[in-house]
Parts: sequence; C-alpha cells; structure tokens
Amino acid sequence: MTTDTITTATAATPTGEPVLDARGVTMRFGGLTAVRSVDLTVRSGEIVGLIGPNGAGKTTFFNCLTGLYIPTEGEVRYKGTVLPPKSFKVTAAGIARTFQNIRLFNNMTVLENVLVGRHTRTKEGLWSALLRGPGFHKAEAASRERAMELLEFVGLAAKAEHLARNLPYGEQRKLEIARALASEPGLLLLDEPTAGMNPQETRATEELVFAIRDMGIAVLVIEHDMRFIMNLCDRVAVLVQGEKLIEGDSATVQNDERVIAAYLGEPFEGAPGEEEAAEVAQSEAAAAATEPETEAAQAEAAAAATEPETEAAPAEATDGATEPETEAAPAEATDGATDEATDAPAAEAGADETEADEAGDGTDGPDDAPAAPRADAPEATDDGDDDTAQASGTRKEND
Repeated sequence: MTTDTITTATAATPTGEPVLDARGVTMRFGGLTAVRSVDLTVRSGEIVGLIGPNGAGKTTFFNCLTGLYIPTEGEVRYKGTVLPPKSFKVTAAGIARTFQNIRLFNNMTVLENVLVGRHTRTKEGLWSALLRGPGFHKAEAASRERAMELLEFVGLAAKAEHLARNLPYGEQRKLEIARALASEPGLLLLDEPTAGMNPQETRATEELVFAIRDMGIAVLVIEHDMRFIMNLCDRVAVLVQGEKLIEGDSATVQNDERVIAAYLGEPFEGAPGEEEAAEVAQSEAAAAATEPETEAAQAEAAAAATEPETEAAPAEATDGATEPETEAAPAEATDGATDEATDAPAAEAGADETEADEAGDGTDGPDDAPAAPRADAPEATDDGDDDTAQASGTRKEND
C-alpha cells in the first residue's frame, strides 16, 4: 500500500504548476509487478529525488515516464497532457533523460553528439536535407550555435571536436546532459548522474544540476549517493519493492525508520530487545570476570591428573639406577667408609676406594701400581715391617 508523508517542509516548497503528474503507474512483466500504483508530482522549479534499494523499480518507473515502457496501468501527464507511448514523442513534448549506462555516439565528435539532441527542435525534413537549400543552412547554423552554448554551459566547449570516446568518464556524463538539454526540455530526468564519479566530479555535477534548475527546468533524479541527494533535492520519494514508501523533505526521509529498515534490513521476528540484550551483556561480563579462575582450576586439575605418571617414571628409573650401587657399597666398603655412602656420588667414591684397597691387600708385584692419593687424604706412611705403600690414611687404620 502506498504511504505518503506530508511535512511542513514539503508544504513550504515552491508551488509552481505541475510539470509531471504520474498517477497509479503500474508496470507488470508477466507475473512480476516491478512498479505498483506509484503517484508522483514534479512542479516547475523543483528538484525531486527518487531513491530506493537496488531492484526497487526506479529505472523501470523512469522508462514508463519517458515512453520506453507502456505502463500496464495508470497514466503520465506532462503539463496536463497525457503523454503518448512513444519515446521520441515524449522527447518532443518536453521530457528529456539520461541513462544509467552512458549512451553516447562514441565515433562522433562532442559537438555532433549535442547536435543529435536538436533533431526534435528543427523543422527541416528529408527534402530540405537532400536539397540543402538556404533554410537548411540557416537551421544548421542555429543548431551549431545552440550546441556550442550548451557545451560552454557544461564546460566542454574546448573539446567540441574531440571524439566522444576519448573523453574522461566524468566529462562523458556532462556530454550526455548537454545532449539532453539540446532538446529544450521542461523536465530533465537524470538516472544516477554521479555513478562512478570521485568527490570533486560529484560536487561539479551538483552545481550543474542547480544551474539547470535556475534555467527554469524541473529535475527528477535517481541516485544512490545519499549525501548528494539530501543536499540537492527539495523533496525525496522512496521506492521499495515497486511501491512508494514515503515522500517528504530530506530530513523527514532520512530519519524515517521504514527507510532505514529498507536500506539496512528489518529485524527478524523474535529478535532480542533492549532488556534481553542487557541480560546477555551482563552474562558475558560475569563470564569474562570468572574466566581466569576457571582456567586456573582446570590447569591445576590437569596437572594433578598427570603428576603421578610423570613422577612415577623418574622414581622407578632413579631406584633402578642407584639400587645396585647403594647395596654393593656396604658389602664391599669398610666400617670407616659407611659415613660417606649417604649420597650417590659418595657411594661411588667409596666403592672405587674399596676396590682399590682390595687390589692392594696382596704383595706388591712388578705390575702393581699405587693408587692415586685423594686430595684431602693424609700422606702415605710406612709401618717398617711391610714395605707396601698404603693408598690412604683410611687403609692405615684398617690394617
């Protein structure tokens, strides 16, 4: 259902005579309804914007206004007269347009492209063009003069003899506008005139549209650049799924919740409200506060679970490695060496000394060699009876 929003700012716009009056325009393609019962009025001296998401039916509505499509239902009037369903007749009536995709004659010069737009305003026919009489030359000179004025107006006079294909993108857009203006329209329809432009080119196009409005030409513009639209237009209409959702001044449209939902998406049914969102936020905060403690507890539990296994293996390995040495030491060591076998290094030292002592109990032979004395051991002594050198002070006491 069509919904219109009438605001104080809308009522304050210029109340000129209606230039365009579209009533109940509907366009169907088989079972698909692209535009449904759209009403729109554009008055003289106004700039009206038409916005909406992709696929909303904006360009289809433009095609219905300019005769490219014949509306399934409804009618379009220009200055009170119903427009014929032929695009060239619509242009002759006083409505010109540009296209979303640039449609220039690329192999023609800039000047020739503008002269093409003059064909609806010249009275010379086929025979005049073939015979090339004085009337034809006079009309051609007038058309060239007007075309140069329009090129000067859009800033392309210096490139009049350049091929259209050699112009930068932004200047091609300007050339298309100049060609539309060559038909002397009362209403100009612009389909995304700033698409693909940088900020400087967009600003230049905005100033150009204001200048066109100052010439007394009403403008209806489709654009996705919201900043451009809100700065430019006196009124804005929003199409959503082929229907007009709202119409009003820029501030009213951009603050309307339905427009925001149309562009950003509506919340799904059962979506959490403010209270639910607050509860979720509190739960997340509490979980974040306890998370370090929980991780610490989990780490301790994991360590406790693996500690017996990790400690048991080293214990077994240690017992197996030290048991033979600790048992053999008491059997082979003397009574005076037991105090030194309390740790593994001492036990090994004691075992080595005992083996050395056993080797020294017999008589010295030519192959026998005295053991190296310990650093902390007293000097070896001679008992007078036995000429065998004692290995240490400990051996002396044992003898």
